[in-house]
Amino acid sequence: MSDEHTETGTGWPQPAGPARPGGPAGEPDPRPDAPDPDELSPLAPQGRPEPGDDESPVERDEHVERDESAAGAGSAGAGGSLGRLSSAAVMIGVLLVLLGFTLAVQLKTTSTDSSLAAARQEDLVRILYDLEAREMRLRQDITTLEESQRQLRSGEQGRQAALEEATRRADELGILAGTLPARGPGLAVRFQAGPSKAISASGVLDAVQELRGAGAEAMQISGGDRASVRIVASTFFLDGENGSLIVDGRRLTGPFTITVIGDPSTMRTALNIPGGVVASVARDGGNVIVEDREAAEVSALHVPSTLEHARPVS
Repeated sequence: MSDEHTETGTGWPQPAGPARPGGPAGEPDPRPDAPDPDELSPLAPQGRPEPGDDESPVERDEHVERDESAAGAGSAGAGGSLGRLSSAAVMIGVLLVLLGFTLAVQLKTTSTDSSLAAARQEDLVRILYDLEAREMRLRQDITTLEESQRQLRSGEQGRQAALEEATRRADELGILAGTLPARGPGLAVRFQAGPSKAISASGVLDAVQELRGAGAEAMQISGGDRASVRIVASTFFLDGENGSLIVDGRRLTGPFTITVIGDPSTMRTALNIPGGVVASVARDGGNVIVEDREAAEVSALHVPSTLEHARPVS
């Protein structure tokens, strides 16, 4: 029996076990219920046992495959969610762009005219008044033409009505062309220049345009020497020397008077709109005197030019 057998008191050697560290730090806890120091080691796992502790190699392989399958399924699900999310975001962005483009086109097509939006209140009033006067004249023309149509369809009376209608139309065209004199209710518009600025050709032209827009049917302009010029569609105005005007090549001296046939109240209103002819001349120091005439006479005639190329169609 060896010394080891004698020291243990059993006579038999102790079974071999895990070696414990020696020294003070390696002394075993003398308490009988003390936990194993290996179980309290910070390196020992506290949860699920690591593969290999109590599992066979086949079971370890099955655990590894299940873990990899679960990880792959999780990553695939996350990738699918991200893919679906990105596709939905792209689709929403495209729809928003299309909606914005449609709204922009709609606003552009329904926007008002830029020239009218930037016009002054006086200009808008004048435009509105001109449109109303033009509508009234067109309605009157429609009524007259409908009456003429009914008369022309009534046999013998229709032929007589056709002759009368042709004569009336010829007289109207002669008045409009300035080849026939005219007489009727209207206005006499007299321009007086201020002390510092003469009446300009553009101011007289503005007055002519306002009167035409208000329904003027015949006009003539006279100078201080009583010389008169018929105003037709082709009449032009130029500034002359010493405050004079050149009208269709003829020189007129001031003061100037426009005699016009038409509805007096309508034409007077057109001349006196805010920012109109009367206001413009007054701003330059001049004055415009408007007088009603029960029987205004437009006697000046316009000599028609000789046609060189145009021929009437029979």
